[in-house]
Amino acid sequence: MAAGASSPPALELRGLAKTYRAGRRAALRGIDLRVGPGELVGLLGPNGAGKTTLTKIACGLVAPTAGSAHVAGAPAGTADARRATGYLAELFRFPEWLTADEVLRLHQRLARSAGGERERRERLAEVGLETSADLRVGAMSKGMQQRLGIAQALVGAPRVVLLDEPTSALDPVGRAVVRELLVALRERGVGVLLSSHLLGEVERVCDRVAIVVDGRVVADDAPRALTRPAGVELETDRGTRLVPDAGREDAPALVAAAVADGERVYGVRVRRSTLEDVYRDAVGDAGDRGVQRR
Repeated sequence: MAAGASSPPALELRGLAKTYRAGRRAALRGIDLRVGPGELVGLLGPNGAGKTTLTKIACGLVAPTAGSAHVAGAPAGTADARRATGYLAELFRFPEWLTADEVLRLHQRLARSAGGERERRERLAEVGLETSADLRVGAMSKGMQQRLGIAQALVGAPRVVLLDEPTSALDPVGRAVVRELLVALRERGVGVLLSSHLLGEVERVCDRVAIVVDGRVVADDAPRALTRPAGVELETDRGTRLVPDAGREDAPALVAAAVADGERVYGVRVRRSTLEDVYRDAVGDAGDRGVQRR
């Protein structure tokens, strides 16, 4: 991690609440969330949970009703906070007549970055578009445009990067590129808040996962800490069976008992619940509601 232990959090939300007067509905109900320097945090939740409202407050696009949001120690929305923030919205669009290089040049001006051509080349290379600098947006596939969106979020060396569904349009190769990039951001001390419905991707790359339901954080921990033992699976010549209450320490005895009973054991696997299981338990019926608020 590049940042020192005394560095302020890349992103810190305290008691964050947001109520929209039109319709009198609460999007956020007292969110506490912290992203440290060099930490990758996955933000999960069903449609309508408040994820997008949270992200927009963090980058200064929406004002909270109560609570506070700070980026690298600066209040969200201030000039210092904006300079320290990279953002990719879920629904974005670049002018089709611009080239990839021109898109990044525009965002360098917006971010007041002095990185010049070298920065633009590096950002495109990081997302696998190093040979596409002169390609116009209108000629790009949706996946290429998504990777270009990630590249623009990294212009200006932000301290925190907010990514809203950054891999939704990517094929497996594109997702692997993004995973490698996220690991590189961690090594550079950049905090990342990754909002996604792709639970497998979040589980593979994130240090922590925060699950938001109905405007509240209902779970916040490392993916491994959120899952639980799910039994021991034995594969023998009599078939495959699951011993649901067994754990890792029980596996040798189960194998020994099977062999003593005349079975040939081909494999043994200690099972754990997945992040998807944790998510389903946390969101309950909210995961099936057709709510459009995010």
